[in-house]
Amino acid sequence: MSFVFEPVLYDGRPSGERLEKEEDCYALLEKLDISFQRMDHSPAESIEDCVLLEPFLQVKATKNLFLRNRARTAWYLLMMPVDKPFHTRDLIGQMGIQRLSFGEKDAMQTMLNLTPGSVSIMGLMYDEKKHVKLLIDREVVEKEYMRCHPCINTSTLRIRTDDVMNKLLPYIGHYPQIVVLPRYDLG
Repeated sequence: MSFVFEPVLYDGRPSGERLEKEEDCYALLEKLDISFQRMDHSPAESIEDCVLLEPFLQVKATKNLFLRNRARTAWYLLMMPVDKPFHTRDLIGQMGIQRLSFGEKDAMQTMLNLTPGSVSIMGLMYDEKKHVKLLIDREVVEKEYMRCHPCINTSTLRIRTDDVMNKLLPYIGHYPQIVVLPRYDLG
């Protein structure tokens, strides 16, 4: 199946019925008086699909990775530029931990109400026990806007970074650790 989208940015929530977790995202953003634009599309099954939206959203795509330590006692959501390679060694040094692995989909579902392909900062609203630590690459927070899925990969939101950092995250009680992941010279 090919990725299909209409290159239209809508302000705010859709008028039709959506999944409950998507509606929860819109309700939270509205409650916090956070404006957002939305682009609807077929399921974004890959990073390449997400990159296709960049010219229309005017925001670079991000990778959102659900990670854990070896003992499965610490969980992380990493938000980083899509065009940076991810090497666990670059992150474990900054985190002071021995090893990182990708978190299991069952844990992701339980803690963040998310499924693979829909990993989003918005899922942190379901992490009431604060099991998941948010890690954001510095390059992402330096941009005027962020983008994310509303807990489902059939829409992408464009939100001011300042609103995410100063309204959304404090309200849900998640305070990010800013990390610096290197870019590698491939030449």
